[in-house]
Amino acid sequence: MNASTLPDLEQARFNMIEQQIRPWDVLDETVLATLFDVRREAFVPAPVRAMAFSDLELPLTVNGADTRETMLAPKVEARLTQELLLNANDCVLEIGTGSGYQAALIAHIAQQVTSVEIDSRLAGFAQANLQQNGVKNVKVETGDGRNGWGSTEYDAILVTGSVPVVPDALRYQLRVGGRMVIVVGQAPVMTACRITRTTAATFETVTLFETVIKPLRGATVSQFKF
Repeated sequence: MNASTLPDLEQARFNMIEQQIRPWDVLDETVLATLFDVRREAFVPAPVRAMAFSDLELPLTVNGADTRETMLAPKVEARLTQELLLNANDCVLEIGTGSGYQAALIAHIAQQVTSVEIDSRLAGFAQANLQQNGVKNVKVETGDGRNGWGSTEYDAILVTGSVPVVPDALRYQLRVGGRMVIVVGQAPVMTACRITRTTAATFETVTLFETVIKPLRGATVSQFKF
């Protein structure tokens, strides 16, 4: 792939969507259109930008430093976005910002995204990516969001790393009718689930698909807001 040649770049994007993402049951037309509109290669670290459309996880390096984190494979990012069942007026909480690409996908559909990243280097990298790509409805904050973030309730929550069990604090940050998509379990057995808050005190869980992704990092750190 010659990323400097526009037709080749767009062909690679088309192939990613048609050959990797559609076959993974991502069929929502709004999500598919978003994948064309949000330029994935613009969020990928320069050393691996040539692999932006490959069917694999990519290492997230910032200024040459390995953060030990990765971008999820494109089909997983797309499926997670679809399974949030987003609406145009939704306010969304994302735990684990990474490169900012997942937040940009969500923000293209929803009204507002608050994304929490525990690694300050990644938070800065994501913020720069979002600004450079004109994404204005994502607020990146640095901190440990494993057990919720602030006191606001959200229409949707996405957790981009796996957890052994679902934190109750995150469940109760959903508005009634709100949906959380989260990968639960430990390698080699993990399951993506959608949890819907059906009443003030009850939740409904739907099993979506099996996958294996890196565990969500967690440690108490100082909060720094962009």
